[in-house]
Amino acid sequence: MKKHLLLIAGTALFATYCKQSKFKGYERSENGLYYKFFVKNDTTSTPQVGDGIAIRYIIKKQSNDSLIVNSKDVSRDGSGITKFLLQSPTFKGSIEDGILMMHKGDSASFIFSADSFFLKTNKMNALPSFVRPGEYLNIYIKLIDIKTKKELQENQKKQEEELAKLKEEEQVKLNDYLQKNKITVKPTNNGLYFIELKKGKGEKITPNSVVKVHYRGELIDGTVFDSSEGKEPIEIIVGVGEVIPGWDEALQMMQKGSKAKIILPSSIAYGKQQAGPIPPYSTLVFTLEVIDVTPPVAGK
Repeated sequence: MKKHLLLIAGTALFATYCKQSKFKGYERSENGLYYKFFVKNDTTSTPQVGDGIAIRYIIKKQSNDSLIVNSKDVSRDGSGITKFLLQSPTFKGSIEDGILMMHKGDSASFIFSADSFFLKTNKMNALPSFVRPGEYLNIYIKLIDIKTKKELQENQKKQEEELAKLKEEEQVKLNDYLQKNKITVKPTNNGLYFIELKKGKGEKITPNSVVKVHYRGELIDGTVFDSSEGKEPIEIIVGVGEVIPGWDEALQMMQKGSKAKIILPSSIAYGKQQAGPIPPYSTLVFTLEVIDVTPPVAGK
């Protein structure tokens, strides 16, 4: 009987030992992921594969704590928040496995295989030079928000409806602006309204000309969103897509010394995309002054 009890106790001890972590302060999950929670909520929602999630994160080498990436340095707005659809785990003990353990509002750290992360998750052909085979990485994650598939679909539908409304309103606002400002010039085939304020006498602008331009950009309600006032004029190559289509078209109607007011419907500006302070489907009004023109170099 004692032998049986000892055998049972030994088996339990061995199972416990197998689950123990080789990293101090971390537990080991059944799939081999090492984890430690700093904030753990049991009442908030948990993510599922296919959900939209928002996280902040820092990835470091586990061996020497050297920084690999901080989401604050790669997020567009500097907030550090990264949004993406949660995919199925790419290997056992992956970051995705860790996120699936979390609840909304949780903060945790996960230690995982560097080899699998770079070669399987990121599908790289070889490990980066700063990583040795068999090394581990450590990711610190704050799970900010979770959007279910249904919520994502509802949000997308709502956004599409809002965009459709903005698109319909754009032409109405443009017509009101033209009438209010007594603008009678006819638009070009692309919809550009070109109003010459000062005729230039210098070099004419052609495709591939290098021009220096002072400008002032406004929304149709008069809100100024950008200006070169008090700065150096910007330098661009015309007709190669460095600027929005409306600019490329308007500049080729100008020459050195020209000054013009141009009205650009969103179709030749930023379209349905939000561009900083410029809302989707926005008609834009620019004042352009050509300071200098360098003609294209022959053969280029």
